[in-house]
Amino acid sequence: MPAPRCFRLAILVPVAGSLIALGCVSAPSGPDSAPDAGEPAATQTTVSPGTDPDGTTTPEEFAGDINDARVLAEEYWSGEFRSSGLAFSPVSRVIPYEREGEVDCGGQPLGLRNAAYCSAGDFIAYDVNWAFAAFRQIGDAFIFYLLGHEYAHAIQLRLGVQAQFTIQQELQADCMAGAYIGDLERRSRLRLEPGDTEELADGLEVVGDDPGQPWFAEGSHGTARQRTRAFANGYQDSLEPCNLS
Repeated sequence: MPAPRCFRLAILVPVAGSLIALGCVSAPSGPDSAPDAGEPAATQTTVSPGTDPDGTTTPEEFAGDINDARVLAEEYWSGEFRSSGLAFSPVSRVIPYEREGEVDCGGQPLGLRNAAYCSAGDFIAYDVNWAFAAFRQIGDAFIFYLLGHEYAHAIQLRLGVQAQFTIQQELQADCMAGAYIGDLERRSRLRLEPGDTEELADGLEVVGDDPGQPWFAEGSHGTARQRTRAFANGYQDSLEPCNLS
């Protein structure tokens, strides 16, 4: 039985400035990574209101965008699977958490400033306070990218997509997140407001591995240019450039 995998999207939001660093790694394999018997539980979470460039300021708006992003991801991938004659099952849960180790993936505790898809329990989990800070700083469009990227990892698992290198899996997930957002916009199921594309571009432009990171190393995701291009390819041309077949 394959070891459970935990695909992470870690975003560091500094107190000053606008640098955001995105990452995604797999959970270690081995006996300590066996799936838990039950689903992880998260306590009630709290976020503090603030302000951001496009006026998304309240925890209620944030929670609404998280829910909308999940509902639309399920709608999108259900339709894609149906058109291919495949059965679709949504992820089991989307779990907010506040404390390090409050949620674990196959025995590995999830840290703060992080979002992850865990194959062990087929769930997406995210540090709610960190995500809300990113929501305020970058804008609401970024929440749809965050959920879109993590949901893409769930789709890779369902389709049996395997890659030799982490970077291939991550760039494909970026492409799939772009297709999810772009296709829903073209279908008038998602409307990007003025400034939303700039939010996405700004967030993606500053992501990427350090200049000295070997592309073939475990945990590599690609340069900022590679990740931006992968997302843009999916956004403009749907799933065809994502090479899912």
